Amino acid sequence: MGKNREERSKRERREFSKEFKLEAVRLATSGERSLAQVARDLGIHANLLSSWKREALASSGLADGVFPGNGKLTSQDEEIRRLRRELAIAREERDFLKKATAFFAKESR
Repeated sequence: MGKNREERSKRERREFSKEFKLEAVRLATSGERSLAQVARDLGIHANLLSSWKREALASSGLADGVFPGNGKLTSQDEEIRRLRRELAIAREERDFLKKATAFFAKESR
């Protein structure tokens, strides 16, 4: 058992292209074959194909937003990140202006 685990850990993680994943999901959802059969035919685990299917359905079928790749964000995630950065800057500026207003209010008395 230990040897098998060592062999598994030595194997590199397989990566699949966006096109492969989309085609696998299309085959799994076409209804011609079961998800398990499609997974066996493609040489992947049924759980992996199931997670790809869930991800594709969650993105509402938008080909650009599905399977963006390692470290890549979807356009929505990029926009959320940009807006959060802008909000943080606006809050810092607001806090600075509050302090400056209080400082100058004291000075004018």
